[in-house]
Amino acid sequence: MSATADRRLDDLAEALEAERRALLDHDVDGLVRANAAKLDALRALEAAPPPVADHDRVVALSELNRANGVLLARRRRAVHWALRQLGRAEAQPEYDPHGRLARTPQARSLGSV
Repeated sequence: MSATADRRLDDLAEALEAERRALLDHDVDGLVRANAAKLDALRALEAAPPPVADHDRVVALSELNRANGVLLARRRRAVHWALRQLGRAEAQPEYDPHGRLARTPQARSLGSV
């Protein structure tokens, strides 16, 4: 494995670990930074894919990314649940006739005025 390929995979691994820490620590700013680093590392790997010999490491990093996605989905569900309990408007993603993502707010009142 070349030192360059190794560094690109190291960058991705570091970004995925930072993403996981940010998710576990509820660190929004850290999550944004980790996501930007992850996207940069993925772009570098797309431009110059690692050698086939690194297949096992790529699979392991893919699994870590998938695990982070599961954790992120749990956090998102928890936030949406909390917002619903507070009666906040929740946007449901919908597509308009032109294929663009449109959001239709749905509000729930907890009391009468």
